[in-house]
Amino acid sequence: MTYNPQQIIARGPRKISETAAEAIDADDVLEGTTYSILEEDEDHDVWRIDAFPTTEEEDLRLQEVLNGYPELTVTVDQLADADWLAMALSGLPPVRAGRFFVYGIHDRGKAPDNTVNLRIEAGAAFGTGHHGTTVGCLIAYSDLLKSKRFNRVLDVGAGTGVLAIAAAKTGTRIAVGTDIDPVSVRISNENATLNKANARFVYANGLDHRLVRQDAPYDLVFANILARPLVGLSMAIRGALKPQGLVILSGLLRTQERFVKAAYLSKGFRTVRRIHRDAWCTLVMQKV
Repeated sequence: MTYNPQQIIARGPRKISETAAEAIDADDVLEGTTYSILEEDEDHDVWRIDAFPTTEEEDLRLQEVLNGYPELTVTVDQLADADWLAMALSGLPPVRAGRFFVYGIHDRGKAPDNTVNLRIEAGAAFGTGHHGTTVGCLIAYSDLLKSKRFNRVLDVGAGTGVLAIAAAKTGTRIAVGTDIDPVSVRISNENATLNKANARFVYANGLDHRLVRQDAPYDLVFANILARPLVGLSMAIRGALKPQGLVILSGLLRTQERFVKAAYLSKGFRTVRRIHRDAWCTLVMQKV
């Protein structure tokens, strides 16, 4: 049976919304679910979760989780059979993050002359640059580039490939991305071609793929995924980095920052920086 795409929206106070988002992250059925959380009305403490299930199982489980919080108002909108994601993205403005300008085909011609311009088409992959986690990674990376360059970069959970492509466009000689979704890998490689970027993407679960190992150790690792996988990959990421190498961690809520940071501190990292954007946190940590 064909699944009819839906958008699930939940509104409520920040604390409850963040708790519900943590429950989504912790649910095995919802491990790969695409959702966002942001502040909708500051004066009235209204936060909003937008979730886009891709299967009936995800859909039912999302509604079950969100309806478990009576303080949230949950609505479900049917999406048209057309390319609803592309239609939604066509209304999104381009994004400026540090030296980077991220845009889609609908904004071609608007890119400034003094930025590193990245044309990213999402298709069915996550990471247009609008999400607080992706913006946090780009800002962190842009600031790091003020003092150094990174010859080898790995992007774990690449989505659309925007982070590895950003590295390839700013002097990285070897930029490798991985994703557990073969559609995302295809879209990432297409985006690399669009941007004439020397970045390549492989279908892999974790960091043990041959094409990942062959270019290790890396100067920098991006890992913009979820809190639990970030913790689970902490030792593997350490093993993939050079001494004094850096990791940019994102995909975690502010409420999950201590949990993730503690895992990396225990593996021999030190905290370099943290960035808060909306409800999300980005951590920059160094292998010591």
